[in-house]
Amino acid sequence: QVQLVESGGGLVQAGGSLRLSCASSGRTFDAATMAWFFQAPGKEREFVAAIRWRGGSTAYTNSVEGRFTISRDSAKNTVYLQMNTLKPEDTAVYFCAAGTIVAANLRIPTVYAYWGQGTQVTVSS
Repeated sequence: QVQLVESGGGLVQAGGSLRLSCASSGRTFDAATMAWFFQAPGKEREFVAAIRWRGGSTAYTNSVEGRFTISRDSAKNTVYLQMNTLKPEDTAVYFCAAGTIVAANLRIPTVYAYWGQGTQVTVSS
């Protein structure tokens, strides 16, 4: 099992920044890929960004490209999502996910085996 604990959500004005953290523990070798998804009320869970522990390659959804940055600290088993220039449409619950995922499936939430509890991000206009 892999345990994931998110932190760092909150309320911010449009144009502001937040940094989310996802601390992993347990069988972390089962979690070669770490990702962030968000889910707005009444909507499907959507891919935000992903990173590989080995090599650090990243992927982003188009709407956050250039504004969000995913990174990792292997010594702390922690992945971060730096969110800049936040917009009201970024408001959602953000979830950390982990698993061993092939590149073609990075954006599919159902292929991830492990999930955190989520952290709320609210961007006011």
